[in-house]
Amino acid sequence: MKGEMKIRRLFSKGSEKYKEGDFRGLLVYPSTSDVILAEKILKGEGYKVRVVGPPPHLRTGCDLVIEFPLIEQLGIERILKEKGRIPLKVIPISDEILEPIDLCQKKDFGDYLMIRAANMKLVIDKRTEQIVNISGGGCPDVPYLAEMLIGRNLKETPSPKDLGHTICAYALHIAYEEMLKEVD
Repeated sequence: MKGEMKIRRLFSKGSEKYKEGDFRGLLVYPSTSDVILAEKILKGEGYKVRVVGPPPHLRTGCDLVIEFPLIEQLGIERILKEKGRIPLKVIPISDEILEPIDLCQKKDFGDYLMIRAANMKLVIDKRTEQIVNISGGGCPDVPYLAEMLIGRNLKETPSPKDLGHTICAYALHIAYEEMLKEVD
């Protein structure tokens, strides 16, 4: 198992986005917290996965699914079963109708940079890397997240995923990770 992990990690370095022609699948869960826990398990095991928005006809009340390399399906399902995180569905992406929705968008406003992930927006001052605004969502923890993050340097703040427990906190975490990539 350890050797398999080292080999998988060796070949899974780099972007979590997939190239055209890669065979991918989606793991569908009933809730955001299930998606977050499954993603943490799989990344901890060295799998190259990413959280995306599901195609409209696959929504289950949770607006997130996990995209994964289809060639890894058996190993992924085995690990998730061992950890008690079995998905509702495992679906191969076989046509454009099943294409997942990328959650992040970037907008440059000169001195300010905004990353939007789902309905959450994170804005920094590019010169100081200070967080100047957080907005969107509608979850009860958004004001708390804003209070904890606005006015602080991006690289010195805790991850929003560690501060909140809703889909808004998770979406803000995705924006936060993308923003960290932008400023490096």
